Amino acid sequence: MHLLFVIREIDNEPHGILRLSAALKQAGHRTDMVVATEEDPVEAAFRLKPDVVGFSVYTGTQRYYLDVNRRIKAQLDVFSIMGGPHPTFFPDIIKEEGVDAICIGEGEYATVDLLDALGNGEAMESIPNWWIKSDGHIHRNGLRPLVTDLDELPFPDRDLLYRAHSFSRARKLKPLITGRGCPYNCSFCFNEAYADLYKGKGRRTRRRSGRNVIQELTEVRERYPLDFVLFWDDTFIINKRWLQEFAALYSAEVGLPFWCQVRPNLVTEEKVALLKDMGCVSVRFGLETANDRLRDEVLNRRITKEQILNAGHILREHGIKYMTSNMLGLPTGGLETDLETLDLNIECRPDYVNVFLYQPYPKTKLAEMALREGLMTGTFDDLSGSAAEGSIIKFSSEMEKRQIENLHKLLSVAVEFPFLRSLVSRLIKLPHNKLFWLVYKGWKGYAMSRRIYPVKMTAREWFSSLLQFMRIKTQ
Repeated sequence: MHLLFVIREIDNEPHGILRLSAALKQAGHRTDMVVATEEDPVEAAFRLKPDVVGFSVYTGTQRYYLDVNRRIKAQLDVFSIMGGPHPTFFPDIIKEEGVDAICIGEGEYATVDLLDALGNGEAMESIPNWWIKSDGHIHRNGLRPLVTDLDELPFPDRDLLYRAHSFSRARKLKPLITGRGCPYNCSFCFNEAYADLYKGKGRRTRRRSGRNVIQELTEVRERYPLDFVLFWDDTFIINKRWLQEFAALYSAEVGLPFWCQVRPNLVTEEKVALLKDMGCVSVRFGLETANDRLRDEVLNRRITKEQILNAGHILREHGIKYMTSNMLGLPTGGLETDLETLDLNIECRPDYVNVFLYQPYPKTKLAEMALREGLMTGTFDDLSGSAAEGSIIKFSSEMEKRQIENLHKLLSVAVEFPFLRSLVSRLIKLPHNKLFWLVYKGWKGYAMSRRIYPVKMTAREWFSSLLQFMRIKTQ
């Protein structure tokens, strides 16, 4: 069977899709990908004539993919499947016109089973993890257990992406994921809901062996440009024993500079020294908000200001650059609490401040609270899929909302140049304008490329990266 994956744009490498493709190819199926910024998906489908068309959907993109799916099915007789966070938590999307099946949860083995059944003309209505639409009836199947041994899965099929998106292939930074799951229950994240979905069906957090990760890194370095590694795990340093074992392998066999994500309350002198010895150049950690009530009671972070400042101090002492991750426009917050976040970042002294406008993603505790208490303007269908364009959270006035959205564009510059703090407080009262957006994009591009991901590039590579960065909508 031949499956065509359709993607709206490439912000980060879509590892979920690449894992699916690898599993399908291992089982004897064929896969292709089309990226809408490179080729019209309908034209690509007509040219390739797949048996199945697939979409990985997160909330905010579902309307786009439903429209593309309808247009493809108007031209071709294909079986349409959807997976990802939105179908997992909003499975009723299968009721939409043109959607034949949705995958809930982990999809590697489930998708292999589905394509095997389609190819062999076998019944597929009872395959675990799938909701199947057949003769006007929806077959709702339960979940199979989580994959326990991640080492048994094939490495992501990067060729699939790199054929469709040449920029990703040429990029000297390549991401890897060493595990699945997160033990924390932050209210803005889907991890708790996902764990509840799989309750009794396997361990919530799982990690690949260090040797397996090294094998993947070795293959990537042999086949593609690779000067800098991005470890995308939610919290790379959560298991000290695993980190120690992996550090020895990485230092001896890879030795490339890298970036990873940490959590402030887990940052210690010992772990940071280990990261530095491995070649860690930079990290990111979640500051999220400076307001204690919002951070503890609303976000359920259970991280103190002292731990945040101490993490920054330890990283600075070891010469590791760090960026903080922050959310503005939180439910029950406002401009005053967001200005507190600006001030804590100034005190923390990060090398870059990554700022998002809070997005109430469905089935997260915070989003459900916002919906329940009438703190949203509209519904989840009104999300844009971008954490940079705007907010659908209600505030005391439209003026406050505009100031928060403007602060999102200017906060990182105000942290870098604290003398601009009072000027920014006045500028955010202005109407939305392209200059603020250019300041936001320009400073982010500079800080990320020079400080956080300091990879040497030719003039041509730099210009290509700039064009790619400026065209991405989701950042």
